[in-house]
Amino acid sequence: QVQLVESGGGLVQAGDSLRLSCAASGRTFSRNIIGWFRQALGKEREFVAAISWSGGTTYYADSAKGRFTISRDNGKNTVALQINSLKPEDTAVYYCAAGSPILVVSIRGYDLWGQGTQVTVSS
Repeated sequence: QVQLVESGGGLVQAGDSLRLSCAASGRTFSRNIIGWFRQALGKEREFVAAISWSGGTTYYADSAKGRFTISRDNGKNTVALQINSLKPEDTAVYYCAAGSPILVVSIRGYDLWGQGTQVTVSS
């Protein structure tokens, strides 16, 4: 059974940092891209960042550039999302997803999703 499990979320204050982790169990090699998305209450799920398992190519939403860093550890089958200088507007459930999308920013290209981890940023 292939699955993704996120961890690392929590309640933090504005300006803090968090490191989210996505652990992949099972064989995900057919899905070359791991992406992070987030969904705030009442809003649509939006792309944050993605990385390729093979070459480590990274992709970021414009809103994520500068404060978000995605990285992978192939040996441990994990993908991390480092978030610095957190803002209240970063409050959301963060999901990792795996797939082979044509367009990495689109949720349609990802067919395996984790359960999500809540990030709440207080002002």
